[in-house]
Order: sequence, then C-alpha cells, then structure tokens
Amino acid sequence: MSHTVCVLGGTGFIGRALVARLVADGHAVKVLTRDPARHREMLVLPTLRLVRADVHDPAVLGREFRGCDTVVNLVGILNERGFGGRGFRRVHTDLTGKVVTACKAAGVARYLHMSALNADAERGPSHYLRSKGAAEDLVRRECAAGPAYVIIRPSVVFGPGDSFVQRFARLARRMPGVFPLACANAKFAPVYVGDVVEAIVCCLDRKEVAGRSFELCGPEVLTLAEVVRRAVRTLGLTRRVIPLPRPISRLQAAIMDFVPGKPFSTDNYRSATVDSVCSRDGLGELGIAPTSMRAVLPLY
Repeated sequence: MSHTVCVLGGTGFIGRALVARLVADGHAVKVLTRDPARHREMLVLPTLRLVRADVHDPAVLGREFRGCDTVVNLVGILNERGFGGRGFRRVHTDLTGKVVTACKAAGVARYLHMSALNADAERGPSHYLRSKGAAEDLVRRECAAGPAYVIIRPSVVFGPGDSFVQRFARLARRMPGVFPLACANAKFAPVYVGDVVEAIVCCLDRKEVAGRSFELCGPEVLTLAEVVRRAVRTLGLTRRVIPLPRPISRLQAAIMDFVPGKPFSTDNYRSATVDSVCSRDGLGELGIAPTSMRAVLPLY
C-alpha cells in the first residue's frame, strides 16, 4: 500500500536512511527542515519534497500534516545547549505534544515515534532519558483514541555516517598510542540503522502493531571499550584503550559540559549508568534478522 508520509528529523542519520527506503518503496515523502538548501542533494529522490518549516510551530505542523496518512517523528538531541533539562524537554516532550495534537487535527491515521531504550519519565537517570520517557507517556495517553501509534526504542544505532562509532574513530586517530575512555564498561546492544529503518517500514501498515512499543537491539552486547577496540582495529591503528575509573569519568564529563558542542557531558555520563540492552526482541517480533556490527564496520 502506498502512503503519503511526513518525516520530522528526515535529514538526520536515521532520517536519511528511512527517507531513501520510503521513496524506493514508492511512497510520497515530505521532509520538514529549517533549511532545505543545506540538504538539496536529497532531491535526487523522485517522490521526496523538502519543505522549509519550523517544526516547533503548531500552525506549521497542522498545515503540513494535512493530506498525510502517516507521520514519523525522529527529532532528538543527545545534548542540550544549557543545563537543567529544559532543552531536552523542548525537543523531546514539548515537540511531541505539538506533533500529536497536529496529527489529530489533520486526520493522520498513523504516528510512528522514535524514542530510546531506558526512556522513563520517573526513573531515568538523565534528562535525556526522562524527557524521552515523558514523550512516550504523552503518546500513549493522547493517542489512545487515535491516531494509531507505534513507539520505537532502539539501543545505540550504528552505520555509515553515524555519530557513535565514527566519533570514537576520529578520536582514536588523534590519540598518541593510548585512548583513555570514560564509561568504558557501559553496555550496549548496537543496532544497525538498516534494521531500524526496516522496523519502521514494517509498522506502516500492520494493524497488530498499533499501540505497541518495540525495543530494537543488535545481536551482540558490547561494552563501550569493546566497541572502541573494534573501531581501532578496523582502522588498522594500534591504540591501548584504558578504562577510566567512575569518578574520573564523572569529572571528565563535568569538564566537557563547557566544551563547545559538548562531545561528552554529565547527562551522557548519567545515561551510560544503565545498560542499553533489550529486555524483549523487538526485531524478532517484527520478523527482522539483526545485522552484526562485524558485518558492517569494515564498510564505513
């Protein structure tokens, strides 16, 4: 079945992969972006429209959602500009409320929401996870009578162009033989971006997935140190990864809070205190065989 899909966050890492897949499958796709000119290379996709829009403006959302049967919200940040969680709440929770309201007003049939493993409004250890959890609660509450919704909860997502493995690969190139690593024992089950896209596509039509959440993990549980060592080996480098004690990791995060761009932050440190590992096999529930990092990393 062909759909008319509006994607928020469609110019990001996951968004680009999803949009390309949707177009390849014959769907009409609209991507809302602040600056279409920055992403004009995406216009080679034949059924894609890039629309200049402020996604935080409810009137804009209401206008752009009209005529769409599906809305996908991929908008998210890993760090806020300031402190205290306000930036996370604005992007993750407040925006979700505006999107859901606009979906209802425009008669959107299905809403697909990108969240994260360990999202929890009450028990999440970081502003990131609490704001993601609050957004999930809002979706479940406000969409109880429609639109039909699906919540996607991935572990860390990897693939060419990601901001996870490639960030550490760039750092490894600069390190003189040793790599002091904060949160080295934090556990992840990295999931391939192609598998995340496949999961979203699976949820476009299937009636039985409505109102459900799917945890998405790859086939391996790895510590951050193991991920970095794999990246280093793939680059052909010789680097000794040295795990930093927890107090030093916390101190490093506090210092990096004030580095432009926040490559690592106190909020990141707090998120890493809980393992990003699935309690349910969401990919398996959707009939998707997970892709290993070993198969993809050499292609970066």
